[in-house]
Amino acid sequence: MAKRRLRANVPGGIAGFGWLIITIVPVYYVVITSLRDQRGFYDENPLRPPTHPTLDAYSLVLQNDFLRYLANSVVVTAGTVVITVAVSLMAAYFVVRGRTRFSWSVYRVFLLGLAIPLQATIIPVYYLITRAHLYDTLLAIILPSAAFAIPLSVIILANFLRDVPNELFESMRVDGAGDWHTLLSLVIPLTRPALVTVAVYDGLNVWNGFLFPLILTQSSDQRVLPMSLWAFQGQFRVNIPAVLAAVVLSTLPVLALYILGRRQLVSGLTAGFGR
Repeated sequence: MAKRRLRANVPGGIAGFGWLIITIVPVYYVVITSLRDQRGFYDENPLRPPTHPTLDAYSLVLQNDFLRYLANSVVVTAGTVVITVAVSLMAAYFVVRGRTRFSWSVYRVFLLGLAIPLQATIIPVYYLITRAHLYDTLLAIILPSAAFAIPLSVIILANFLRDVPNELFESMRVDGAGDWHTLLSLVIPLTRPALVTVAVYDGLNVWNGFLFPLILTQSSDQRVLPMSLWAFQGQFRVNIPAVLAAVVLSTLPVLALYILGRRQLVSGLTAGFGR
């Protein structure tokens, strides 16, 4: 058979380059504007690099309890991710290895959880949090966030576990290993890409979450970064560089997390869906 000649996809390349420009220009604008002073923001071309770059906007943001809001977001995100990964891994293992009607019924319940929008349950969630005396605490954000993250996490991990050869589980059982030993010694090492996928995906959602912090917290001591950006927007309503400096600072931890786990993230998202 004659080899087919590879033809360059010119329209696709042009479309991809155009999409790159559309996505990179706002990021470029945010970064260079955060390096301007207040006078330079109004006097200079908004798309040109600042003539006299300065970090005054970043200094102003850091002096207004930004580190406290950052610490609160780290606690909320880490707590949610730990709970979600732990519960989802055990549930996925039960669904895949249980092979009973009850396990499949549990899996269908998790599928049903994907169809329930978060906004439709905010009133019952608020009632439960207040009755549990957790209102205006970081735990009030962690528990509902983990509950809504678990269904999709179970589906991702269950699809990944189905690709693990059954012979490995049988060999562990022949050696006398129980479910907990199998989970710790076999499942966790083999599902590391999927675990990273779940951790990064859920971490991004919680880090950028706004509804639960808005409804379930009130005091400034429990404020997380999305709420702080909203507060900075009111506090620095005429100081656009300070607002954008707060945006840049809030995205740096997420960017670092994505860089560290990007390979596992891609492999985890594509695993189990090729059947």
